[in-house]
Amino acid sequence: MDHEEFDLPLSREANERLHALVPGGAHTYAKGDDQYPEGLAPVISHGEGAHVWDVDGNRYVEYGSGLRSVSLGHAHPRVVEAVRREVGRGTNFVRPSLLEAEAAERFLATVPTAEMVKFAKNGSDATTAAVRLARAVTGRSLVALCADHPFFSTDDWFIGTTPMSAGVPDTGLTVTFPYGDLAATEELLVRHAGEVACLILEPATQNEPPPGYLAGLRALADRHGCVLVFDEMITGFRWSEAGAQGLYGVVPDLSTFGKALGNGFAVSALAGRREVMERGGLRHGEDRVFLLSTTHGAETHALAAAMAVQATYTEEGVTARLHALGERLAAGVREAAAAMGVGEHLVVRGRASNLVFATLDERGRPSQEYRTLFLRRLLAGGVLAPSFVVSAALTDADVDRTVDVVGQACALYRKALDAGDPAPWLGGRPVKPVFRRRA
Repeated sequence: MDHEEFDLPLSREANERLHALVPGGAHTYAKGDDQYPEGLAPVISHGEGAHVWDVDGNRYVEYGSGLRSVSLGHAHPRVVEAVRREVGRGTNFVRPSLLEAEAAERFLATVPTAEMVKFAKNGSDATTAAVRLARAVTGRSLVALCADHPFFSTDDWFIGTTPMSAGVPDTGLTVTFPYGDLAATEELLVRHAGEVACLILEPATQNEPPPGYLAGLRALADRHGCVLVFDEMITGFRWSEAGAQGLYGVVPDLSTFGKALGNGFAVSALAGRREVMERGGLRHGEDRVFLLSTTHGAETHALAAAMAVQATYTEEGVTARLHALGERLAAGVREAAAAMGVGEHLVVRGRASNLVFATLDERGRPSQEYRTLFLRRLLAGGVLAPSFVVSAALTDADVDRTVDVVGQACALYRKALDAGDPAPWLGGRPVKPVFRRRA
């Protein structure tokens, strides 16, 4: 089907229903229809493996599944069976279930750099708990977060630093440091001597950490008496089963996991050194810390899902598969882009298990217009790809099909570059960045 004819009438109708009932039309901003070309934001009916179907009946090869959470593929049999087994036995009780001990033991065996773990439902709760714990342990107020990482929490300490800060008072208690620059971080810690409770960052991003960087941060945190926190929401289970900390061999004081941990089920984890984590417990003589106390934090079916995910990863070598699939995809996309003369404009970045792409204009600047043009052609070709983050359910044939569609999109990209104007191919307003001050 030609991209100009591609239409999603039932999805458009469903999006209107959503906007009338749900602020923003979605429950996650990154899933909003403003992130997609106008009129071409599919509303999903169901998914299986690496494919999803929209309400209009179109099937897509899907990337970035569940915002990187569904890394094994949709409705993975082993995970579904574990969940089904627990759902039939009750999911939430007035006291802990034995499964909570088993899930903790399983997690700590998978991530042996941690000594204690507490489960929650979403990443924001876990990262905020880490910050609160760091403040309590150090008696300090300032949080230093990495300015180069896009998201840490829905809570004030982070959202107050973004363009979407309406409703958040400016506390002045958050400072930032750049990724990969130990000198700048040390300068920050010296400038705020004795005030910084923690350094929080993703241990790896689109690029590998510079040699010695994470170990250098560990030494800086020790020297300046602050807590080192790794946000492993993305790197956990994509870099290795034990996260980036397991891969690079640098142990943080605290780390947070989520996303791939549950393969789409709501489960996150705060993990770390016993002496720090225990401050959120009962076996100490200090002031108590309200660490994590969530009604649904230990739902048995979600913990069962996490245990099934960990077993599958370790037994089936899932991270190696994610990397192999990502390498095949990256090579194919780069080759297709180069063949169409847009190799310097459609740029694939990141670790093979966590690929993203940049769309650059005639002058090499990031362009939402060219992203819109590119996404339109991908959607028309049956590829749903806000990123190129792979799931283990993809086949080589899925990847090859994707590369073919990317080639078609790149041909259009070249046309727009030659015309010096992508506007005729946008079909409406361009896609928008998630964090912006006005709608």
